[in-house]
This record gives sequence, structure tokens and C-alpha cells, in this order.
Amino acid sequence: MLKKFMAVLFMTTMMMTLLPSMSEAATYHNSAISVAKANMGKRYTWGGINPRTGFDCSGLVKYSFGKAGKALPRTAGEMWGKGTRVYSLKPGDLVFYKTYKSSRPTHVGIYIGNGKFIHAASSKGVSVSYLSNSYWKPRYVGAKRI
Repeated sequence: MLKKFMAVLFMTTMMMTLLPSMSEAATYHNSAISVAKANMGKRYTWGGINPRTGFDCSGLVKYSFGKAGKALPRTAGEMWGKGTRVYSLKPGDLVFYKTYKSSRPTHVGIYIGNGKFIHAASSKGVSVSYLSNSYWKPRYVGAKRI
């Protein structure tokens, strides 16, 4: 009987420890996506970090996660060094691409589900693209969960 009680107590403690962090993650990921979506159509600006000046890819991601309460580095290459590598994407994961020769990723977006990600593209500004897009798919490097 004591063993069962201890097992239940242990499981309850573990659940109480894990659940807040799981809901916090879901909350800031959803918030970052909402911030990025609120900036749909903003122009692309190299080095841009806010809605007034426009965004580049990492500027949009940094701004969106910052508004959601998570600080990220400034560039896609630096962001690649953060978080945990994932192979099964969830909304809020960062997706990385190499758009020119470099040892690190040069483009980043936020996965929003259903095979799509939001990013600041030099051709369209803040927009949504499919992971399977003929331009993006061959340039995909991987994803990280922050």
C-alpha cells in the first residue's frame, strides 16, 4: 500500500512539474505565431527588426519571439545554435534554410502547422510559404524547438 502511495505521489509531482512548462511553451509559441501573422504583408528590409522599418527573416523571428517573452539572437546562423533539434514539427518551431553557400543556415521562419511557415522573404515580405515549395524544400536544413 505504501509503495502504491509513493508511486502516485511521485507521478503527481512529476506531472505538476512538467505541465506548467508544457503549457508555457505552447503559450509563447502561439503568441510568437500570432505576432508574426499580425505583420503579414510588411515589407522586407535587410536588417529590419520591427514593423515600422520592415523585417528580414531573423528580424521577424526575433521580434515575434521577443514579443512573446523569449529572447533570441539576431541572425539565422546564431539562432541555429539555440534550442533542440526536432524532426517532427510543431507550431512555433523554427525552420532553417541555406539560401547561399554558408556553413550555417541563412534563412529562418516559424512553422505554423499544415506544412506551412511564416517568414520575411525578400520577394514578398512577411508571408506564408509551404515547406514543400520548390524553392524552399531543397534548401531546408532542419528545425529547432526553442
